[in-house]
Amino acid sequence: MTDATPARTPLSGDTLERHDGAAVALVEEQVSVLFQRAKLLWRRAAESIHPDLQPVGYRMLNYLVRRGSINAGALADWLDTDKSVVSRQAKVLTELGFITIEPDPTDGRGRLLVATAPACELVERTRESMTQTLFGGLGALDADEVQQLGDMLTRLNEAARL
Repeated sequence: MTDATPARTPLSGDTLERHDGAAVALVEEQVSVLFQRAKLLWRRAAESIHPDLQPVGYRMLNYLVRRGSINAGALADWLDTDKSVVSRQAKVLTELGFITIEPDPTDGRGRLLVATAPACELVERTRESMTQTLFGGLGALDADEVQQLGDMLTRLNEAARL
């Protein structure tokens, strides 16, 4: 038995022109709406953890809780922001007791940002609420549709790497 599903190729300027302009505009609009909602949720999540916490500080904490310790430069790269932003937020997060700054065992001069246990608890609780708010609408989709959406978003993100 053969697979009748045609091979898919990433969009390029050439193939993009062959797609329905209205469909591409719809995707662009909906990604923009999703991004705006995510930014609002980051702000609300930050405020729910502490009134002095900025959205970028929440994103830093979220990274540290989910992926572990990292140096400021690498975190700035991941967040696509300037290292000075990460430095300022790290100072605030340290003062709030949400992170510690520890020596990097692989680089005697380096320092690692590490989430504290209380920060981990707060972020987990906040993220559960945020995820439910942002993705609660997935309940309207069946399991296959959710998987397809995840696969398509993954392909879109991989193709859109800058």
